[in-house]
Amino acid sequence: MLKSLHIRNFVLIDRLDITFDQGFSVITGETGAGKSIILGALALVLGGRADAKSARAGADKCVIEAEFDISAYGLETFFQENDLEYDPTSCLLRRELSATGKSRAFINDSPVSLATVKELGGHLIDIHSQHQNLLLADTRFQLNVVDVMAQTTDLQRAYAERFQAYHDAESRLDELKDAAERNNQNEDYLRFQVEELTTARLKAGEQAELEEELKTLSHAEEIREALFRTAGMLGDDDAGALIRLHEALGLMEGIKDYLPGAADYAERIRTARLDLEDLYADIDHLKEDVDFDPERMTYVNDRLNIIYSLQRKHRVESVEALLSLQADFEARLAAIDSFDERLAALTRERDEALQDVLTQADALTRRRTEAAAGVEREIAERMRTLGVPNTRFRIDFTRRARPAADGMDEVAFLFSANKNEALSPVAQTASGGEISRLMLCIKAMIAGFAALPAIIFDEIDTGVSGDISDRMADIMQTLGHRMQVITITHQPQIAAKGAAHYYVYKEDTADRTLTRIRPLTPDERVGEIARMLSGASLTDAAIANARELLDMK
Repeated sequence: MLKSLHIRNFVLIDRLDITFDQGFSVITGETGAGKSIILGALALVLGGRADAKSARAGADKCVIEAEFDISAYGLETFFQENDLEYDPTSCLLRRELSATGKSRAFINDSPVSLATVKELGGHLIDIHSQHQNLLLADTRFQLNVVDVMAQTTDLQRAYAERFQAYHDAESRLDELKDAAERNNQNEDYLRFQVEELTTARLKAGEQAELEEELKTLSHAEEIREALFRTAGMLGDDDAGALIRLHEALGLMEGIKDYLPGAADYAERIRTARLDLEDLYADIDHLKEDVDFDPERMTYVNDRLNIIYSLQRKHRVESVEALLSLQADFEARLAAIDSFDERLAALTRERDEALQDVLTQADALTRRRTEAAAGVEREIAERMRTLGVPNTRFRIDFTRRARPAADGMDEVAFLFSANKNEALSPVAQTASGGEISRLMLCIKAMIAGFAALPAIIFDEIDTGVSGDISDRMADIMQTLGHRMQVITITHQPQIAAKGAAHYYVYKEDTADRTLTRIRPLTPDERVGEIARMLSGASLTDAAIANARELLDMK
């Protein structure tokens, strides 16, 4: 429920603070006093559009704050999802507008987007007037009315689970179909790439080995000459290093009996000579193997050219990367080859999920159609009570081609207010006054089955009077036993039924005219209702009539 509204510097309002009661409250005042301005401020704090003209002339900023008790609405999840503080007994919505048109919105002092405020506002207040009847033409609203009356929460929960499973299965199937189409379009390309890479017979580490071999082949003569000369220096029979070491060993052997340590020197020379003999043998053997092989060099160059060409083509820098690409291409080809099998499996899964959805949807449809007959009777009876005696009302069901989140049913409210007039969709056939009364009947009907947001009726009694006004007031009064109802009215019969009565008026100051609102005392209510009955000149009869309407002794 709306607990309070605080307005600063909005159009003709410099400062307004009003506290609202539970149940049924009425707002009255002269035409042009500013009732619509107060409603505009409330619409603004609930996420409505604004511009720089909203701020009162001369003010830097306009601030509107509304406090709600949301304990009956089960909105904790909304606050958790939006990372907002949750206080069920005091939810504060605030809107700030600068004179330049800049707007900011807050929920419990946390800045939020306008869309977030609007979403929350839809759960808190329904502002209803003859110019705001589009909701009744909304098929989603119509289906929701049927669901409330049919008490389908359990069936909808079960349906939602099955629909989500079906939706997930269909999404996976669609994704696989898209992937299959994309890969099928690339199949020839993939097969060519795999064939080219397979033909290349690439091996990890091959490139480094070939590049080393190419260096060797490119300098074969230089390597051979160096090996021959080195072998000569080591093993020449006359002056080679091995001959010199042999002689040195003999000399040390000859003096080992005379020189301490000579035996050790001789052993070290012997060890060096053995190492050098092994080195000489390796080099002497290697020099015979080194030879320029033009065929091998051609093969190595060709092989490296293949590798380099593939690397440039695929924009990679190693054989290992090419092998990884080859594996990826082969995997994608394997996926293409298995698409038919996977598509068949996912199609079966989707079809099974669809059958589960349709079975649950049928149960939901049965519950709705069973309840619809009662809704039709009750709406027609209530409308007759409100002065539309020839009312005919029907809920038309149409089965959707595909499951939706709320089932397989499309509903349409069909209405006729006149004899021999064909039933037509509500928005096409009902007048503004009839739609207002129809909405009042619907709200009153479902109030006992759901926690509805507070509702503000903005002069929906236009065009009715007398006995019909009294009946509308009775409905609003009864509705006020279950929810907060605030009605802006010019009908004394309705104003008299309110548990609380607020009066909107204009106050002239030295430099401007301002809109004010205040709750009326019992005596003031008598005077205001008497004014509504008789006009500016109050008569004893009007005052007596007002007391009678207020049931005052």
